[in-house]
Amino acid sequence: MVGNLTSESSDLDFVYNDADEHANEIAELYSYTEESDFFIHKKAFEDSMEEYGLPLRWTSFTHDQKEKALLRLLDSIEMSQRAHRMQAARAVLYLLQGVFGECLVLEAQAELARANVFLLYKYGFFHTFVWLLNMEIENSSAATSALRKPAVSLGDSTDIRVILNVLYTFVEVMRVQVETDTDEMKESRETFQKELGLPLLGEDLLAHVLFQMVTRFCSGSAPHFPIKKILLLLWKTILVSLGGTEELRKLKSVYRAEAGLPPVPDDTIEVTKTMRAASPPASAADLIESQEQRKNYRQFRRQHLVKQSSMDDSMAYQDLDGDSLSGPDDELQYIEEQQASSVNENEYTRPPTPRPSTPLPTSVSDQNNAASNKRLPWVPKVRSKDIASFLDHTRIKFVGFQLNNDQTSLAGLPLPIHEGVKVLKQHMYISLAEVQIKKEEEISKLPLSKKETSIPQTPVEILYHAILPSLPQYMIALLKILLAAAPTSKAKTESINIMADVLPEEMPMTVIQSLKLGIDVNRHKEIIVKAISGIILLLLKHLKINHVYQFEYMSQQLMFANCIPLVLKFFNQNIMSYVGARNTISVIDFPACVIGETPEVTEETLEMGDQQPYCWRNLFSCINLLRLLNKLTKLKHSRIMMLVVFKSAPILKRALKVKHGMMQLYVLKLLKMQMRYLGRQWRKSNMKTLSAIYQKVRHMLNDDWAYGNDLDARPWDFQAEEFALQASINRFHNRRYDRSGSLCSDPDFQAVDNNILSVLGREIELTDDFKYHYEAWLKREVFHLSTDWDQLLNSQYL
Repeated sequence: MVGNLTSESSDLDFVYNDADEHANEIAELYSYTEESDFFIHKKAFEDSMEEYGLPLRWTSFTHDQKEKALLRLLDSIEMSQRAHRMQAARAVLYLLQGVFGECLVLEAQAELARANVFLLYKYGFFHTFVWLLNMEIENSSAATSALRKPAVSLGDSTDIRVILNVLYTFVEVMRVQVETDTDEMKESRETFQKELGLPLLGEDLLAHVLFQMVTRFCSGSAPHFPIKKILLLLWKTILVSLGGTEELRKLKSVYRAEAGLPPVPDDTIEVTKTMRAASPPASAADLIESQEQRKNYRQFRRQHLVKQSSMDDSMAYQDLDGDSLSGPDDELQYIEEQQASSVNENEYTRPPTPRPSTPLPTSVSDQNNAASNKRLPWVPKVRSKDIASFLDHTRIKFVGFQLNNDQTSLAGLPLPIHEGVKVLKQHMYISLAEVQIKKEEEISKLPLSKKETSIPQTPVEILYHAILPSLPQYMIALLKILLAAAPTSKAKTESINIMADVLPEEMPMTVIQSLKLGIDVNRHKEIIVKAISGIILLLLKHLKINHVYQFEYMSQQLMFANCIPLVLKFFNQNIMSYVGARNTISVIDFPACVIGETPEVTEETLEMGDQQPYCWRNLFSCINLLRLLNKLTKLKHSRIMMLVVFKSAPILKRALKVKHGMMQLYVLKLLKMQMRYLGRQWRKSNMKTLSAIYQKVRHMLNDDWAYGNDLDARPWDFQAEEFALQASINRFHNRRYDRSGSLCSDPDFQAVDNNILSVLGREIELTDDFKYHYEAWLKREVFHLSTDWDQLLNSQYL
């Protein structure tokens, strides 16, 4: 189902955020095939309350009755019998779902769900279900049963889905802050956020456990795992424990202040909120249609001229300057316009829509606003490396020699060069990554005097510490699932099955059921893409702020796993159809499907979807994947060449059809960085794209991006660039982490242990070869050597 999204539409009113609205995020947790499970949870709650001798309506409970019910549920969850344990778990899930059986409107259900989440967290249910998840992961019988089946379905993951639903509801409700929250609820949210960033399962973080579940699913050892729920829980766990956009902005400001750097001049997300989208490029179909219109127009004019010449002779005496000459004049004018437009064959063929003229400002504030609208949206930046390169070239030209590491001496240079250097220094931007790289270089050169004293144990550092040994496997697993969920992927027998938690045990029998399942499958894939893009981008952004080499290591692993061609393959589709897709049936979304009368699914209800011209999650995924490509390729010439080799320019140009300022900005950034490699002819035929880049993308003052004059872009240095980066990452890991992840330094510069007790008590592993030749070693080194211990008392040895 595709919405009415066309290239002629107005700008999309999509607002980029960390996640969608809370109600939509909760609804996306459940597949449409899980609709019958809601009433099973309700029945489990009623059976449990009847067993405990309590009323069946939760809203009529007193405080003491609620406490008694929750304590009894905790005891039941810890029972060894699986049936009793899972019945209590379903009853808990019913409470977290807002006891929908007692609600008449959606607002009442949302309020009850939020109140119950905080109440159950107070009684320790979250930690109990984390322990329950760990026990279910180790359940080998479920995995063995799923491996024996030719096709895994929804029934193979019943118990683990209940546990994941409970955990996700906790995390998602705690993520959202509401104005009506009490001080106690705010304190609980802060405590929950801190606990989520600390080990909950012995020494393992919840995020680390979920990463391990993803790799087990991809390896085929646990095909029954509901991968969509795992990925959603992993994404929200990282989002809550590490923080979203606001937290990233605060951390960046704090870390820059600690490094002695000024604050960031502007924020990308805030600037793009007011950025208008550019006109989309014309498609091949539009070009063909316009050519056909031109041919038809010429044929029509010729026929008109023939008819005009064969008219009655009574018209022959009319003035030759009349309307009878309008035909050839119009045709000549049309041919001239066609010749003028054919210079740029691939550019837009539609005439621009006339806009009303801007009224003259009548006050000082209006004049300021008009001036601000004419300015570029970004403050230009210059790197210190760019200033050094500029001075080297000008010194060779005017003086004849260079001054290494000197950006202050301007002797012998003309006055315009002085002014140019002054302007460059005014716009010089030193990134946090440059400071961190410089510090690492100093530590490697002077390991004794520049030793790193301590590493702050931030949530990001703790998470990186935990996932570092298996980070490559985690990235490969995420990209495998992303490939399987991409709309452009074809079903293959060797690919992983991501439909285990959406396909019912019995296949649909009617046309309506088949249509419903088809929508559910497409929706399932879209949610998986949304979760994976959110996970990878969030990790990259936090790691880049925490330490640049942590970010570079994860980026390299993504690149080695073919992330760049995979993302390009994702965009090599009808992106307008993907952004405008409506794979949602609003009447059977949770909780609408369980409040009031059960809706009947018909063709009309299938068509009744969101009336917005775009799908929030799909546009969110597209922007995330474009930001991911920018993160991987920025200032990396070898990776930019991958964009050129995989012919990304036409793919990215098609993405410009989506009229959203933020999405177009990241597309234009990707086109800008590879512009120098695309050739003069491409630039000549895409002048409007170049104009859009000038208008919307930040300028580096001396960056010759539109031409192939960059000395850093030499293709023979590409491999050396990646090898040097990898060597720096390895030095960073060897210095900062050992195999167990603890702090260490270069072993050649470690302090010597002079404590006799610790030296004698140290365990030393002897090799098999030494044990085999131990007697020979004793004879040679001990028995046959005579030591005169009295010589140690000689004064010359003291």
